[in-house]
Amino acid sequence: MSALRESPSGEPQAGTQPAVRLTAVTAGYDHRPALEEIDLEIEPGSLVAIFGPNGGGKSTLLKLIADLIQPWSGTVEVLGEPAGRTAHRIAYVTQAELVDWSFPVSVWDVAMMGRYPRLGPWRRPGPVDHDAVAAALERVGMTELRSSQIGSLSGGQRRRAFLARAIASEPDLYLLDEPVTGVDVTTQEDLMALLASETAAGRTAIATTHDLAAAAEHFTTVVALNQRIIAVGPSSLVLDPEVLSKTYGGHLLVLGNQAVVMDDAHHHDSASGGEQHYHERPERR
Repeated sequence: MSALRESPSGEPQAGTQPAVRLTAVTAGYDHRPALEEIDLEIEPGSLVAIFGPNGGGKSTLLKLIADLIQPWSGTVEVLGEPAGRTAHRIAYVTQAELVDWSFPVSVWDVAMMGRYPRLGPWRRPGPVDHDAVAAALERVGMTELRSSQIGSLSGGQRRRAFLARAIASEPDLYLLDEPVTGVDVTTQEDLMALLASETAAGRTAIATTHDLAAAAEHFTTVVALNQRIIAVGPSSLVLDPEVLSKTYGGHLLVLGNQAVVMDDAHHHDSASGGEQHYHERPERR
């Protein structure tokens, strides 16, 4: 049984209950669809990368799973329940550029936010919560910067702080929107090692990415997405020119034995003047 598969019918399948199941899901904004007829199952313990062109619905897919938006049609089940009923078991980390870095909070404060869903109304953090936050900061290498204001940190340090918040919440499902965009190589390696450790312990991690090399190297399974699911399967799919061509369409150039994807890593649509970036297809090893 594969770790991730497209659901052909939405019918329950034998074996482990999926961590995430989308059945015939269509969703969008202002009457314009972003995703159409999505059928997808992700099993517990999967480390999944979602890749595809700018505007292809990657962030929308995470928001559906996190119950931040609702589908126009179809159903979304998360951890065996309808989306929204298991919010306390999900850690959602948004794109770095969507965060207000001027907000006056420390690294410790950010990590402690991960405990709030467990606290409930009017309850103050106790020793168990402080221990969980301290352990999370230690795991991401941010203990010495615990008192630093979040806006004073480097991009990599900010991502570590937000991953500490996610870890402190002790989730069963991580949803990460572009977690390694704009960070240094060391931070990228450290963050991916942490996610691999979490999934090895039975938790599930789903991340969007524009970095095909990172998807091939660090993730076990991938989803090729361009409003509809193009392909699902092992990370070697990002090496497949046919999959890349179907996913990126005219934004894919094949140069010899390399595929070069013309796509903006910062979510600016080319029609509105967005700059184009290039991602080389990694060579087979």
